[in-house]
This record gives sequence, structure tokens and C-alpha cells, in this order.
Amino acid sequence: MKGESFLLVSLKEDKAKKLAQVIANDSCKKILEHLTQRDATETELAKKLDIPLSTVHYNLKQLVDSGLVISDEYHYSSKGKTINHYKLASKYIIIAPKSTFGLKERLKGILPVLGIGLVATAFIKYYTTIQESFSIDEAAPMMARSADFAQEAYMMQPAADYTWLWFLVGFLLSLALYLALQTFFSRRE
Repeated sequence: MKGESFLLVSLKEDKAKKLAQVIANDSCKKILEHLTQRDATETELAKKLDIPLSTVHYNLKQLVDSGLVISDEYHYSSKGKTINHYKLASKYIIIAPKSTFGLKERLKGILPVLGIGLVATAFIKYYTTIQESFSIDEAAPMMARSADFAQEAYMMQPAADYTWLWFLVGFLLSLALYLALQTFFSRRE
């Protein structure tokens, strides 16, 4: 067996609908039954099952797309055309009634939002740092002119601005709350 030994399908995915349509198709059923006995090419299947070659080609494409049939061998015809050999994929089909997404998939979904939040935090930090340096530069000439204004200049200096830190904390807390609520409500379904 190559690759995964099972095919996991959630009922909420479009893949489940497509898989059901393929399995319900009479031509696909005939092809699957024949492939349980031996591998075959499109031409062999068309002759053996008495189905038009175009129908066999279409249905094999559907079966390959759904993961039920694989084509990993081929040979060349006398005209130089590639002839694929089809066989059943040795897979178990697992149909899950609920979503198969876990915390890892949810985290992948919010990574762009997390990136934007961190960039916004960095911008706020940069902006407040620039503002602090401008206010100190404005106060320095006043301190140089008179000792009386020294107290006033000192009072004009802003305390360390932690706006960026509060933004970051609020952003991370809201993100954590969002994930917790999403997990809670997905378990209730």
C-alpha cells in the first residue's frame, strides 16, 4: 500500500457528497466490482463490461478523484500513447459525522489574524517611541534656558508609554477567548 491506508471524510465536506455520488453510480459499481478481481486498462474495462469507452474514461476519472481507484502502472501502445492500468486503492473509508478539524486546523486559520495583530502592536510601539523622543527633544531647550523651567520640563516628559503592551495583551486575550468559545460551541454540535 502506498500513502495513507484510510480515506477520512466528514459529512460536512463536499467530498462526502462526491464520494456518495460515485458509489451510487451503476457504471462505477461495475468498474469497482471488476477491479476487485484484477487490474485493468480503460479499453479492457470497456470490452469486458460492455460500456462505451468514453463512459469508462469518465467514471474512472471520478473514481481516481475520489481516491477509490489508483493508476500507478502504465505501458505504451504501439502508437506511443500512454495506457494506464487501474486498480483498487487499498483504503478504508471512514465517514465522520462531525467536523474533523482540531485545534491545529483552527490555529492555522487564525495565523493571518495573529500576524496582523503583532504587526499592529509593533507599529504602535514604534509610534509611541517616536512620540516620546520628540517630546523629550522639545523639553531639552527649556531646561537649558532656565533652571526654573527644569521642574516644568520634567513634568512634561511622559511616563513610559505602554500603550503597545496593553494593545498586545488585549489582542491576545480576545484571540484566546475566541478560540475557547469556538471549541466550546463545536463540541456542543
